[in-house]
Amino acid sequence: MKGASDRSAPTPSLVEHVTHVWCLNLDDTFLDEREWTGLLSTDELQRARRFRFPRDCRRFAAGRTTLRMLLAGYLEDEPARLSFHYSDHGKPSLAGAHQSSRLKFNVSHSGNVAIFAFVLDRNVGVDIERVHTDIEVDAIAQRFFSPYEQLALAALPPAEKYFGFFNCWTRKEAFVKAVGQGLSLPLENFDVSLRLGESARLLATRPDAREAERWTMLAPEIQPDHVAAVVVEGSDMELEVEKFMPCGNRL
Repeated sequence: MKGASDRSAPTPSLVEHVTHVWCLNLDDTFLDEREWTGLLSTDELQRARRFRFPRDCRRFAAGRTTLRMLLAGYLEDEPARLSFHYSDHGKPSLAGAHQSSRLKFNVSHSGNVAIFAFVLDRNVGVDIERVHTDIEVDAIAQRFFSPYEQLALAALPPAEKYFGFFNCWTRKEAFVKAVGQGLSLPLENFDVSLRLGESARLLATRPDAREAERWTMLAPEIQPDHVAAVVVEGSDMELEVEKFMPCGNRL
């Protein structure tokens, strides 16, 4: 059997106006250390080994290995040949031989779940979070949400409040990542939808109200206890959630 460094993940064709989203349980990749150490770059290996707990090290390595496999599939290259550039705000992009590629991507993870988004020629941001109830949602909302979002959250019935909170959080985070400005983009400067059953939308942007029309916000259904958001440059984008194929011994 070939090692991980010899294979790329089978990928469908990526076309204009479509964003591909892949989801992975990081605990189910079954990659051993020999596979991912032979594929990851020196800086990726250093980052993996900084984790205190072996489980977190394995999850990081699985996520980076998967990213390389998927990118290699789209680019028709070997995963180990890929290199990355990171913006001042930490957003990754392709570097080296693929620096001029049309392929854009973004990644997020929450615990053992990772999500990957790929698109052509457009900025993209993605975020995923597990919905949990051991946080003070109102206090966090007062600090990070816009006045509109705070009122919308407060109006939700108790049974929906936590999902509403994480809907808002992931959608705001995905937009910040898509824009690529990090925390230099004030979170109160834009409004997103958050109510259950309501379409994911970028409702308003300030000070330029026209900015909201430049983006598509999407909410793929990943797992019952997680919420996710994808924000893509352009007003006409569609979403395809792909079935993940093996990148290690099995998934």
